[in-house]
Amino acid sequence: MSTTPRPPAPDRTADRDDAQNAAQIAAHIAAQHAAASAEIRMLPDDTHNRTLISHVAPRDWVNPTPDGRYNMVVIGAGTAGLVTAVGAAGLGAKVALIEKNMMGGDCLNVGCVPSKALISAAKRAAEVRDAADFGVDVPEGVRVNFPRVMERMRELRARIAPNDSAARFRDLGVDIYLGGGRFTSANTVEVAGQTLEFAKACIATGGRAAAPPIPGLAEVEHLTNENLFELTELPERLAVIGSGPIGCEMAQSFARFGSQVTLIEMGPHILMREDEDAAAIVQRAFQKDGVQLLMGAKTTAVREEQGEKLIDYELDGTTHTLRCDAILVGVGRAPNVNGLGLDAAGVRFDTNTGVVVDDNLRTSNPSVFAAGDVASQYKFTHTADFLARIVIQNALFPGPKGKASALTVPWATFTDPEVAHVGMYVADAEQAGLEVDTYTQDFADVDRAILDGEDDGFVKIHVKRGSDKILGATIVARHAGEMISEISVAMKAGMGLGGLASVIHPYPTQADAIRRAGDAYNRTRLTPLVATLMEKWLRFTR
Repeated sequence: MSTTPRPPAPDRTADRDDAQNAAQIAAHIAAQHAAASAEIRMLPDDTHNRTLISHVAPRDWVNPTPDGRYNMVVIGAGTAGLVTAVGAAGLGAKVALIEKNMMGGDCLNVGCVPSKALISAAKRAAEVRDAADFGVDVPEGVRVNFPRVMERMRELRARIAPNDSAARFRDLGVDIYLGGGRFTSANTVEVAGQTLEFAKACIATGGRAAAPPIPGLAEVEHLTNENLFELTELPERLAVIGSGPIGCEMAQSFARFGSQVTLIEMGPHILMREDEDAAAIVQRAFQKDGVQLLMGAKTTAVREEQGEKLIDYELDGTTHTLRCDAILVGVGRAPNVNGLGLDAAGVRFDTNTGVVVDDNLRTSNPSVFAAGDVASQYKFTHTADFLARIVIQNALFPGPKGKASALTVPWATFTDPEVAHVGMYVADAEQAGLEVDTYTQDFADVDRAILDGEDDGFVKIHVKRGSDKILGATIVARHAGEMISEISVAMKAGMGLGGLASVIHPYPTQADAIRRAGDAYNRTRLTPLVATLMEKWLRFTR
């Protein structure tokens, strides 16, 4: 009986090897992402912080598989990165967004959002304290419930988080890769074991708190904006080193919550970027709130003894020691440039100042741009937003290029009262060879400010001498951050100070101080000759 030979069994070795390799790659990617996620923690571990993490750093997130070249790869999902990614995707670009920490960056997680929640609560505390000045009797024993203040902050941060979530941006057409991204060549980036090829890229990795070189500080546990919002108990004695915006905002807020706050500043006044007369008004408010100000004091050492934190400082040639329970360091920022493989991409950078860009935000690699705190002297969320728009225009489209120098950038420090500024200071104008005239309207002469009990402040507007062209302005008022936009609009539109005088403001409002500054300018146009001619004309027409 004859038999037909059976065909040889198929060799499954190659298939098994392929499957094994794929499994190993998948496990490697999952392990990398798990390691990155494990580093992300938000304390306390409550329902609000877990909700936040689920949006901005979901632990079960699965990165997409790269499919072809991207028009734009963005590293960093803070404001600059989010705006670049969603703006480019909305215009039809194929976009990848890489984030190794938490979507939303500093602003959402450890910056603007949580700090303004605390500032709002602190204002309420001050209003209750001062209610008697307005004829409102408040029962004795009213106190600040600090744990509830912090819980409210976490609750509101979690409520805002979906706006910056990985899922939202995925649904808007952006490929979201969670993990650390680094350049591997002039046109490739690696993230979580995968290589992304790009036509253009944007570095938007922001900055971080960096401790100043104070002996002993690195060995003593201290607060920065990155861990301040983890507090659940109010420090009885809080020392704040540095009087920049973060230091000042939190010094005043914690004093209003009930901490004994001491602020140490090397300069002659707080908020050294601002004019001295503006800083003086805020200093008076601090003193009312009980903040002890040590101006002209140099911190020389930090140490810890028996559970107390000690700060040695020099003032007027004498060494002193301040004892406290917590230290907040409000100075020192560093750009996030390490670990990005910038050398491999041919991108010039400096560890102190960040990525080097031209006025079009292009780096030394013509295919790579940068925006936000990692590449700008203006380290504000709103600036990062508008720099990202310049990147989209310049990176993806031909034609006229947007310039960072063309932006009119306002800013505000959210103390109470606030200090807001736009454009040049007098010193800036003098350095540029411009002569200026300054018009100041004090709130002590503005009806609404008097009625509100907020008459310690001013509107100050600088114009180019011989014209009404606005060069810059500073406002000190409780709502200065809202008011400065009117002057920003005028500057952007080319409206002069004389034109602002013709803008009708509702009465009574504090913003009417801006119009009155315009009136002050217009009165200077009434020269003796013009006054004489007008008087003669009116006498003739009687």
